[in-house]
Amino acid sequence: MSVVPPNRSQTGWPRGVNQFGNKYIQQSKPLTLERTINLYPLTNYTFGTKEPLYEKDSSVAARFQRMREEFDKIGMRRTVEGVLIVHEHRLPHVLLLQLGTTFFKLPGGELNPGEDEVEGLKRLMTEILGRQDGVQQDWVIDDCIGNWWRPNFEPPQYPYIPAHITKPKEHKKLFLVQLQEKGSILFTTEFLKYVVEAVSVRTALKCRRENLTQRFFFYVSPFPKLSTI
Repeated sequence: MSVVPPNRSQTGWPRGVNQFGNKYIQQSKPLTLERTINLYPLTNYTFGTKEPLYEKDSSVAARFQRMREEFDKIGMRRTVEGVLIVHEHRLPHVLLLQLGTTFFKLPGGELNPGEDEVEGLKRLMTEILGRQDGVQQDWVIDDCIGNWWRPNFEPPQYPYIPAHITKPKEHKKLFLVQLQEKGSILFTTEFLKYVVEAVSVRTALKCRRENLTQRFFFYVSPFPKLSTI
């Protein structure tokens, strides 16, 4: 094993210091390379309904206009989303929220200025999926399993910051949420299916073949690469 001398600049890739000087990417604790993630059957959970949550923006154009206005005031938007995994027929399934008939998304949303990522995700999960009987839901937020960057005020997002971009407009982080062995998950009445939408890896691959990228392939296809189940 070769060791770089203390006073010698490191060569090769990746280098010890990223090009942004940790301005956008925060330092995290070392990750355990092998760790057990418990997946429980979909039938272990009961699903109910609650009052609907409404989108802040009436259209895609309105969403990017609001993003532009907020960027001028508070800078880059920070978004967090939770990945909830169950299994059905011994296959891992990711729970997605369904809006209308063609749009799917992970539960989560925008962080408030200065808000902690994990605490913010817990707040958003409670608002979207939490119980209404006053019982506190203890969301267990595990590893960050993905990063997406929006370089411009446009739909495309990338799992990296393009080299020519110095001020990305949005940073979206995906966190694994460890579900309890049994429990209740509530979802708003705007979500059409009885279990939101449980999407298997097989479904994601089918979407790739059929080129249904506007549905949920964007969210589901990276998961097999991000973690081994």
